[in-house]
Amino acid sequence: MTMNKQTLFSIVAASALLGGCSLSPNYERPATELPEAWSAAPAQGQAMAGERWWTVYGDATLERLITEALAGNQDLALATARLDEARALARIADAELAPAVDAAFQRDRTRRSSSTATRFPGAPENNNYRAQINVSYELDLWGRLRDSAKAARAELLATSAARETVRIALTAQVTQSYYALVAYDAQIAATRKSLALRQDNLRLQRVRAGAGLINDFVLRQLEAEVAAAQAQLPALERRRTGEELALGVLLGRSPRALIDENVARSAESGQPAMPVIPAELPSSLLLRRPDVVSAEQQLIAANARIGAARASLFPRIGLSGYLGSESAALSNLFSGPAQIWNLGFALAQPIFQGGRLFGEIEAVQARQRQALAQYQKTLQTAFRETHDALVAQTKAREVFDAENARAAALGETLRMARIRYDNGLTSQLEVLDAERNLLSAELNRADALRAQRAAIADVVKALGGGWTGLQL
Repeated sequence: MTMNKQTLFSIVAASALLGGCSLSPNYERPATELPEAWSAAPAQGQAMAGERWWTVYGDATLERLITEALAGNQDLALATARLDEARALARIADAELAPAVDAAFQRDRTRRSSSTATRFPGAPENNNYRAQINVSYELDLWGRLRDSAKAARAELLATSAARETVRIALTAQVTQSYYALVAYDAQIAATRKSLALRQDNLRLQRVRAGAGLINDFVLRQLEAEVAAAQAQLPALERRRTGEELALGVLLGRSPRALIDENVARSAESGQPAMPVIPAELPSSLLLRRPDVVSAEQQLIAANARIGAARASLFPRIGLSGYLGSESAALSNLFSGPAQIWNLGFALAQPIFQGGRLFGEIEAVQARQRQALAQYQKTLQTAFRETHDALVAQTKAREVFDAENARAAALGETLRMARIRYDNGLTSQLEVLDAERNLLSAELNRADALRAQRAAIADVVKALGGGWTGLQL
């Protein structure tokens, strides 16, 4: 064994011994004080579980719309493309750890000058063929490549979690937009019903006014009430059209479909959804909420980048070589005498770069501190949003119950007011007040029902609804 081969063997052995060396700090999840229980959780409700959380509403039309959105939404398509890019970058980083092998074939034809002072024997023109396999490999003694691969893997997981955040937000937005559309339908229906009753009453009262049974003052008030109801319809219809277009965009529909097709909705049941309660302790939010997972993976990646930056201060050792054949005739290219080979060893040690390498280390350390602060902030935001959402769903249910009772009471009030008016015990003004109050209560009831259903979606989104793992 020659000295060169002994040196090469020593280098390979040293790389195997130092294979586990890494200059990145040891990662530990930052300690955080977590509450022991959700104080705002309702006493009774349904625990959210499974991927298809929106089935808690029991609305088949909503389920079909969410399926359409998951297939066609452009924000989700963008997040998926970013995930594909991150997956490819992680594959590239992993490939840096393996030797690079390529094959090359070359043919040259040259002619030497015959007019120079030095004359070479043989023909001035000749051919040369060369075929070889090249191999290059960097000994990752200080873990630079491994830390870079680890960072790329963490960034892939962060991107996957970011895509899951988009998916959960999309399903929640579709749900809320759908029930806003349903609420507008209910409000428009209530307004049209009230308007039709007032118009019928106005026609009757005009006959009575012609007979001198009521004066012009009462008639003009009736006309004003009809005009007020008519004025409410265009605003409600405009909001409904805007909401339907917004929902169509969430569904990923084409511009033509946005204009020509209506969004389907089920017959309004008028009943609120069951409240949602957290299925586990608050600490489980750390593993379930995708934005928390994404923030932690970004912290892990930043931590690994520190090791890669530190390793740049140490020597980089590379091995290279080739094995092949070279011949002037193609027929002799693979003969024994045509064999060629090369084995190389290269060591590069930074000496002076004007502080650039130390600046890069300081920069990645600053990014790691930024990632740590972002992780802590994401945790704070997660618990704040969850607590707010739990409180909101409870209060939204209370508001709906109150508005529902109010509408029922005012409906009875209107019935009694009409009886009293028909028996001459009260004036038409009392009936007008009862009709006005009932319409207002029905509009408020529809909006309260929308808010209660939207609050359920907010709770599920805050809990990281239905998320069971990263989709790589």
